[in-house]
Amino acid sequence: MLNIVFADGEREKKVIDAMRDRASSANRIIETAVQVIMDTVKEKGFSAVEEYSLQFDHKVPYEISQEKLEEAYKRCPRELILALERAAANIRAYNEKLMPESGYWTSPDGGKVGRIVRGLTRVGVYVPGGTAAYPSSVLMNAVPAKVAGVEEIVMVTPPTDNLNDAVLAAAKIAGVDRVIAVGGAQAVAALTCGAGFIPKVDKLVGPGNAYVAAAKRMAYGTLDIDMVAGPSEVLVVADETANAKFVAADLLSQAEHDKLASAVLLTTSETLAQAVDAEMIRQTGYLERSEIMECSVRDFGCAIVCPDMERILALANEIAPEHLELVTKEPEALLPNIKNAGAVFLGSWSPEPLGDYLAGPNHVLPTSGTARFFSPLSVTNFIKTMSVIEYDRATLEPVRDQIIALARSEKLTAHANSIEVRFE
Repeated sequence: MLNIVFADGEREKKVIDAMRDRASSANRIIETAVQVIMDTVKEKGFSAVEEYSLQFDHKVPYEISQEKLEEAYKRCPRELILALERAAANIRAYNEKLMPESGYWTSPDGGKVGRIVRGLTRVGVYVPGGTAAYPSSVLMNAVPAKVAGVEEIVMVTPPTDNLNDAVLAAAKIAGVDRVIAVGGAQAVAALTCGAGFIPKVDKLVGPGNAYVAAAKRMAYGTLDIDMVAGPSEVLVVADETANAKFVAADLLSQAEHDKLASAVLLTTSETLAQAVDAEMIRQTGYLERSEIMECSVRDFGCAIVCPDMERILALANEIAPEHLELVTKEPEALLPNIKNAGAVFLGSWSPEPLGDYLAGPNHVLPTSGTARFFSPLSVTNFIKTMSVIEYDRATLEPVRDQIIALARSEKLTAHANSIEVRFE
């Protein structure tokens, strides 16, 4: 099941290239179709949103009341509600630690400078419907926004026949202000420009299919987005001390997402690689999404056996994975060498699903090597800052000549004049 590759400088490069290429942008057919939807909604407003919703979802958009959220909450099993509430509490606590503060201080010149931190005014959260309904994603996207002080959170989800109770319960727990049953590219278009009772938002976050991803790319600039995420991926770094059963289970936990998911093992032990392969075959035999996992592992999964940990760490940083597990004798010792990863999991008892659901850090993470420059979603993605400057005559006068010199060097005489008139 698991292809075992021995690193030679070329074979592992092919693995990395395959991981990157699998997450190519939406094809031109999708982008053309989405551009039409975006343009039509901008031109015709809610009537176009309604037409597309009827065409694709066979229902008109509608708002879901807070009472309906409460009813869904009560229908959920108690153990699920407890899990959602624990997850929300952990996410909230983690993001409260990350929340930056406004500040005001004295500059070297003696003037007062600082910044003001504000939450965004309105944020949209896209939540897929149907079989891809994930209440954990509602919490991961909405709770940090709430901590940031966002004034209004608007969640959109496709108007399916049976809206997912857990998703609606998660919206209630996260403090979502409005829930609107509308999906697809038409939902993104409506949130971008405003359409009928669907408001314009400042930022749109949350996962979606290729059409939603294409629409988010096109909306960026008119509003902000979290990121355009590719297929899920996990990279497990393990030595001979790792438990093969645990490693196999963690690789399969990502492979079950979809056929484009990537699960890769980097190890110094060929014996471990073979044991993990055997375990993956065994565990796949009793897991529900075996067909998806088998396709994922066959096409985008492998074990790469490296001569030493130095080579493994270099590869890990080059891959820059969404999820990185360090399952070694002393994982903390490796952490200073990790430069690029969305989330790092240390040791045998910190499996990736812990981060997906409950620990507190976000599961909205950069994929396809973008951890080289992107960061996990957090409270900082839902704020904006304003700089503040306050000088008086006594602090402006000593630096006036420098400002005038800079302005004149750029041939901006009105800038220079703005300083000069104050000292005539």
